[in-house]
Amino acid sequence: MPVYKAPTADTLFVLNDVLGLERYGNLPGFADASPDMVEAIVGEAAKVAEEALFPLNLSGDQEGCTRKDDGSVTVPKGFNQAYDQYCQGGWIGLAVPEEFGGQGLPYTLHAAVGEYMSSANMSLMMYPGLTQGAIAAILVHGSAEQKATYLPNMVGGTWSGTMNLTEPHCGTDLGLLRTKAVANGDGSYKISGQKIFISAGEHGMTDNIIHLVLARIEGAPEGTKGISLFIVPKFMVGEDGSLGARNGVTCGALEEKMGIHGNSTCVMNYDDATGYLIGTENKGLSAMFVMMNEARLGVGLQGLSISETAYQNAVAYANERVQGRSLSGVKAPDKKADPIIVHPDIRRALMTIKAFNEAGRAFLLWTALKSDIAHRSPDEKERQNADDLLSLATPILKGVLTDKGFDHAVMAQQVFGGHGYIEEHGMSQYVRDARITMIYEGANGIQALDLVGRKLALNGGRAVMAFFKEIGDFCEENRSDEAMAPYTKGLKKGLNDLQAATMWFMQNAMAKPDNAGAGSTDYMHLFGLVTLGYMWAKMAKTAQEKLGSGDVREDYLNNKLVTARFYMEKIMPETALRKVRIEAGADSVMELAAEAF
Repeated sequence: MPVYKAPTADTLFVLNDVLGLERYGNLPGFADASPDMVEAIVGEAAKVAEEALFPLNLSGDQEGCTRKDDGSVTVPKGFNQAYDQYCQGGWIGLAVPEEFGGQGLPYTLHAAVGEYMSSANMSLMMYPGLTQGAIAAILVHGSAEQKATYLPNMVGGTWSGTMNLTEPHCGTDLGLLRTKAVANGDGSYKISGQKIFISAGEHGMTDNIIHLVLARIEGAPEGTKGISLFIVPKFMVGEDGSLGARNGVTCGALEEKMGIHGNSTCVMNYDDATGYLIGTENKGLSAMFVMMNEARLGVGLQGLSISETAYQNAVAYANERVQGRSLSGVKAPDKKADPIIVHPDIRRALMTIKAFNEAGRAFLLWTALKSDIAHRSPDEKERQNADDLLSLATPILKGVLTDKGFDHAVMAQQVFGGHGYIEEHGMSQYVRDARITMIYEGANGIQALDLVGRKLALNGGRAVMAFFKEIGDFCEENRSDEAMAPYTKGLKKGLNDLQAATMWFMQNAMAKPDNAGAGSTDYMHLFGLVTLGYMWAKMAKTAQEKLGSGDVREDYLNNKLVTARFYMEKIMPETALRKVRIEAGADSVMELAAEAF
């Protein structure tokens, strides 16, 4: 049977020691996030994840969701009770302003505990996860009346939320959408059309479901310039907040999926459903992007979460399974064979996943902190710099953490050998669940194109130049520190490769855009390698300082340094490969005629 234990020590190391959360006490909500409070929240989140959510992960996958003839959907046994426990703990509103029923704590803390919840039960956590994205969109673009009407119940978890973008004929290219909105003359609209792949689209876990729907108002311009965003509740909401008649929105079918069986992924039919414009007419994409960006960070978190829980199970199996003898001599003389963790190739796999998980966690929390600064700092320049880096990091976080999350779920499954292919051990579920993270909220190829085609040149390249400078300054500041050489030399080499690849795009992509397209995925991963390397260098620096001050976590900190060295020696050199691929250009990629495939 699968196992999971929340990595609280690692989370606290990143939050308190590496990022220094206490230094941001001037920001709203941070004064309440003292080290003791953070430790208490992290510990309580671990308990909820391990005891309430994780025991339902395997059974939820096996049972799945069921759609009844009346269009209602039943979730797996135990999900309702676990969801209620999650809501009663106030987890949905952890970082939501207090005026709407939240606790107003840092988003960084929300991201930290979100990892545990998703590792424990990704399918179940998608229900409140979509709600949190909808809350974010309404907070930014909703009217005062809309906020008052919808947010308190959504924050409390008695109502949930969804995001409705995709249609049968259009996914990424939303300019093709056909869902239409017709004005009723009273400020509301009739929404008609069909949406597919709608996570948590129908279920009985909440009293109401608040759908955020992209549609085109009659007479609006074609393409993305004519798209508006609407709030479409499952049940109509009266002026006093009471629920009224059922709206014209129904679940037409449940999608048959490879994974995330415990989440109700729905085909949603809108038949003259009453909807309310949120934000400005024909500016729906900008409003929806608030939710999409929140969701992309959440999906990157899912990639890390699955990598972590798959890793923990592979480590447990590698310590228990005996097979063969160590190449350097017998390690378990009392047994007929040694545990497979003694074998270098098993170690290679486990160290690869471990090095990614720990750096990925730091990257996630570093990015979440940028979001907090961008939204809460009183300093305009500080807000701008944080927002620049947040925008730059989002496609990398989503694309790299989910690509690698899937790779590492497969790698962890391989540690089990044949037993990894058997459902009893649960590794198949992690592989199946991880696969969707590379696809939804913008397939990873789109994330790579977004990075290369939009984020690099944004504001004259201000964000990427600032990030390169930050890493370069770190390397320079530590150049004379011999103890840091194992980490800074590899990081500097990776940064040089990244800068060279960036320059190559500047010189070769304007005249021939296919060069950018052909190299975008390699560039995204090259960027990710350097970013994770930067996280490792920062963690190594912190570990050395703590060791020098007599910190009692000696073994833990030394393990950090070994893992950082492994990353620089075994993983970071991949930057050279990615650079060569980018500089090969697009000729061989694009030369064949379509019929030659």
